[in-house]
Amino acid sequence: MAASMRFHGCKTTIQEALQQYAKAAGSSHPLLKRTIYTTMKLYDREQYWNDRCKPDEAKFNKVLIANRGEIACRVINTCRRLGIKTVAVHSEADSLAVHTRSADEAVCIGPAPSSESYLRMDKILQAIKDTGAEAVHPGYGFLSENTTFAAKLQEMGVAFVGPNSESIKAMGDKIESKRIAEKAGVNLIPGFDGAVRDADHCLELANQIGYPVMIKASAGGGGKGMRIARNDQEARTSFRLCTEEAKSSFGDDRMLIEKYIENPRHIEIQVLCDKHGNSLYLHERECSIQRRNQKVIEEAPSTFLDEETRKAMGEQACRLANAVGYDSAGTVEFLVDKNKNFYFLEMNTRLQVEHPITEMITGVDIVHQMLRTAKGHRLMHSQKDIPIEGWAIECRVYAEDPFKNFGMPSIGRLSRYVEPSHIENTRCDSGIMEGSEISIYYDPMICKLVTYGRDRDAACKTMIKSLDSYVIKGVTHNIPLLRDILTESRFVKGDISTNYLPEVFPDGFKGKQLSMTEKQELAAMACAIYLKDEDRASNYVNQKRCLLVVVLRFSKQVSLIFCSAHYSV
Repeated sequence: MAASMRFHGCKTTIQEALQQYAKAAGSSHPLLKRTIYTTMKLYDREQYWNDRCKPDEAKFNKVLIANRGEIACRVINTCRRLGIKTVAVHSEADSLAVHTRSADEAVCIGPAPSSESYLRMDKILQAIKDTGAEAVHPGYGFLSENTTFAAKLQEMGVAFVGPNSESIKAMGDKIESKRIAEKAGVNLIPGFDGAVRDADHCLELANQIGYPVMIKASAGGGGKGMRIARNDQEARTSFRLCTEEAKSSFGDDRMLIEKYIENPRHIEIQVLCDKHGNSLYLHERECSIQRRNQKVIEEAPSTFLDEETRKAMGEQACRLANAVGYDSAGTVEFLVDKNKNFYFLEMNTRLQVEHPITEMITGVDIVHQMLRTAKGHRLMHSQKDIPIEGWAIECRVYAEDPFKNFGMPSIGRLSRYVEPSHIENTRCDSGIMEGSEISIYYDPMICKLVTYGRDRDAACKTMIKSLDSYVIKGVTHNIPLLRDILTESRFVKGDISTNYLPEVFPDGFKGKQLSMTEKQELAAMACAIYLKDEDRASNYVNQKRCLLVVVLRFSKQVSLIFCSAHYSV
């Protein structure tokens, strides 16, 4: 605790800073203490420099993590540093996984398919009983937004480290969530308030709203059951396909229809609430770079928002959370048009994949605060205590082939794996190690690579260095795509939208394309290296001989073309 940090413009020790804060708050004793850990340094301060809790407040003794991979490891790390015991559940395929090895206890809950393991509510509930876990953190995906699971835990007297089941139910239904949002005074996209009855009704509504329209599943998520229609024929086809996909993916084929906002930005607001009616927003994340409605690169803050728009979005997000009695971490997603008009999209009632970039710029450990609120503690922050310090970027490193539709899954064993965690201001959230297998059963994410900087340029430069230093062998990965985006002119200027990838790469990602000058320079370099090697190989140690090299200079261009013909670029 002897580290130093900047506090109110002057350099002081952390203990002194806490005492100053307590004194400023009018308290006679220190109310706050930071989380007792850090995983990286952010220049002259620790990663969670703004995390707060009471010194001797009660904590859970044992938490079960109903998830796998990197998010399970993320929760386990926080629990370990807080002195909380952890239980990992795992499938047979994950018996040697990192999250299984990292937890204090591990329980096998079934075969590899998720439907037979991580989605088996009965087996997870039995594991809770067998291990005596006091709380369950669901991570994201799987059962994280399952109202039945949250309700059953409540019946058992086990804390769900997330919002109450009523909040999940209210926000999980897109139709109902929009009605609640409208009552709460949240900006909505023009559309029909209710479920679309059939294809004919869909066409009627589409013409009333005006093309283009978005047809999507009420119970959808992750880009499934969602299509854009620009005319009657597309509307009819999209309605049929979305209905079929929604029924097979979610067991709920209800459809809604709304105006499609052309070329928008996807910006989300992180909210944090407790069980005492307190709520605050941890500013925004820019998540516009997507493929198939799934995020690729995120950053915080956004280059697009001004302070007035940020405040308005944050206040609306908190109003929506308060309207449903929300009491944990959650994310309210908005579409923002070119004029900075913003419209409510949906609320994710769980921890988001991209939460680390918010932690980087605010200094708050969101997982820790989720555990605190689940235990019933009040938030120790007010809105004025949530700053925007620096800039953070997250690249989702996937086992995917980016040359095929911006990313088709790749499976295999990681024969070589080295994360760039040695680079300053770089954070690697992963749940794998060298020798781990990327299987067909689960999401092919390898790591969430996060970099931090005092400004966007510094964060980008660190990210480029980190991507260049990453070593992944055994599977195809998307680092070439990520690396190319980081130096692409539109991204550098912050000129991005949800249509970024198809606009920048209209024919798909082709990798680095060399200019004619670059090809000529590379060919000339190859010739020079070849001739130098030949000259070195012709030297004799026992007599003086040398290879006579005659370079015919018919023309520089002819020589370069000749070399290029023998060197594949």
